[in-house]
Amino acid sequence: MKIKKILVSQPEPQNEKSPYFDIAKNYGVDVDFIPFINVKGHGARQFRTQKVNLLEHSAVIMTSRSAIDNYFRLAEEMRITIPISMKFFCVTESIAYYLQKYITYRKRKIFFSHKTFDELLEIMGKHKNEKFLLPVAKVHKATIAKKLKKNGFSFNKAVMYETVSADLSHLTDITYDIIVFFSPAGIASLFDNFPNFKQGDKILAAMGKTTANAVKKADLRLDINAPTKEYPSMTMAIEKFIQNHNK
Repeated sequence: MKIKKILVSQPEPQNEKSPYFDIAKNYGVDVDFIPFINVKGHGARQFRTQKVNLLEHSAVIMTSRSAIDNYFRLAEEMRITIPISMKFFCVTESIAYYLQKYITYRKRKIFFSHKTFDELLEIMGKHKNEKFLLPVAKVHKATIAKKLKKNGFSFNKAVMYETVSADLSHLTDITYDIIVFFSPAGIASLFDNFPNFKQGDKILAAMGKTTANAVKKADLRLDINAPTKEYPSMTMAIEKFIQNHNK
């Protein structure tokens, strides 16, 4: 049976040049974007229980767009004006540019790495006297905090949001040939919404090691995994799979 329908468990890309649209066009498949998880921001009262003062920090480490959204949301909710002297250190260039949603980019001190957090650590090393704030989700990897501590940075971690399963009740059934996951929370959401889900001949794709492990822990079959040396992106891996499967 040829692959005809793909479900991507993320919001639809805003960029019209997304490789997912190329796959849909080139291989005649339908690609639907339905987020399996939602980001729920913590309120000011809940945030204050951590006794973290945003203005006691001179720099912020941004690891995601959700971190940026919730940092500025909480600042507004608590009627805090982020000073123009605040420095922002971002793990990627795209995350750095996302700051433009909230601040005038050219007037701020913004730094970013191109590939890894270790690269960002080197950049931060030139600003060792700063006191850093690390906005995180309720459930997050401890890797970054461990590296900051190991390298002697002064920092505080602040939980600002959490991921929750989206309501997928509008999907009466999973009728897609390929389902693409990007986090363990996406797998959890699948079973929250469809407790009796059976994989059968459905093809499951997982982005990253932790997501791949979550698929296996759920006793599901992992058919497509990215990134790899051969396929550094999920779209490349999916495209190759379709080429082989639809022969």
